Amino acid sequence: MLKGIPLTVRRSIEIMGLFFLGWLIVLGKGILAPLLMAFFLSIMLLPIYRFFRAKRFPESLSIGTSLFVLILVLGLIIWFFSYQISNLVSDFPVIQENVTQHLKALSAWIEDISPVSTEEQTSFISEQSNRILSYAGNMLSGAALSITGIFVFLGLVPIYIFLLLFYKNLLLRFVFFWFPKENHEKVEGAMREMEVIIKSYLFGLLIQISYITVLLGGILMIIGIKHALLIGVIFAFLNLIPYVGALLGNIIGVLITLASSSELWPIVTVLGVIAAVQFLDNNILMPRIVGSKVKINALASIVGVIVAGEIAGVIGMFLSLPIIAVLKIIFDRAENFKQWGVLFGDERPSRSPMEVPALRQDSEQVDRQLERENDIEPSAKTKS
Repeated sequence: MLKGIPLTVRRSIEIMGLFFLGWLIVLGKGILAPLLMAFFLSIMLLPIYRFFRAKRFPESLSIGTSLFVLILVLGLIIWFFSYQISNLVSDFPVIQENVTQHLKALSAWIEDISPVSTEEQTSFISEQSNRILSYAGNMLSGAALSITGIFVFLGLVPIYIFLLLFYKNLLLRFVFFWFPKENHEKVEGAMREMEVIIKSYLFGLLIQISYITVLLGGILMIIGIKHALLIGVIFAFLNLIPYVGALLGNIIGVLITLASSSELWPIVTVLGVIAAVQFLDNNILMPRIVGSKVKINALASIVGVIVAGEIAGVIGMFLSLPIIAVLKIIFDRAENFKQWGVLFGDERPSRSPMEVPALRQDSEQVDRQLERENDIEPSAKTKS
């Protein structure tokens, strides 16, 4: 469609299109966030849905049963969180005592190395506390809206999942209508690969949450760290947010340990166990579970997490990587957008395109070589 247009004009149109697309996403994030979440969850439920359809269940009953399984799993997760947090709340007097003890020790250390007296420190802490409480009070004015938004989100997602599964054949026909007949094979290949990638990624995340909770929580429990399972499950869920989540998980784990113990050795133990479990997860377990069919480079991942977080908050952070993976699959197959697929990917050349002219051009032979060098499974577009 754009073949007769000069290259510079085409690139300008692409940039403008991306700008307006981003603008529309920001304006419609309240609609798009639950729809995208429902899209990914509906793909994850496809094996359950197909199982019941193979058993000759009616379509609506198959979708309803799949939704029931999803709600049951989410209900168990929420119950587990609530139980662990109630245990933490029941220890509040001990936590208060430990925090006071740590603050006194910190105050004495500051007084030893600086001219700031204990009274001045107490006055400063009191002043800052009042500011924080005032800020929290202002934040509460918008809390009702946030809670309402959460309930609307949770109410829309199951409805969207049901409708996406019920009308999936209609939606697939709609997609094929956008492309000429000679491109239908490519479109079918892209959609099948997207389904495989999304399912392997999301099921991999479920497995990852399970083994991190068991490994981290179990090891900390054996060592004798209080609220070990809560630390494990919080870190497991935050670890789903690429790069940023692991740092937040470490901080929260340290704070829970610091508040639950009057000694400092548990903090070093928690950090050491988290580091060991994370190393095992990143280098051994997760690559084997999710596979390496699509690799997103670290720069695209971090920028994607930050941008998605700005647009849709925590939900956007969780969905950022599967969205980028889907976009990469689409870009790799679109003649006009292959450069964006290269930008998102991790097929890093060992030599500079300034020195090797072959790297400047789109070539299946070069793509295969880069996939071999970076240990990436060949995608459908490069398989012979």
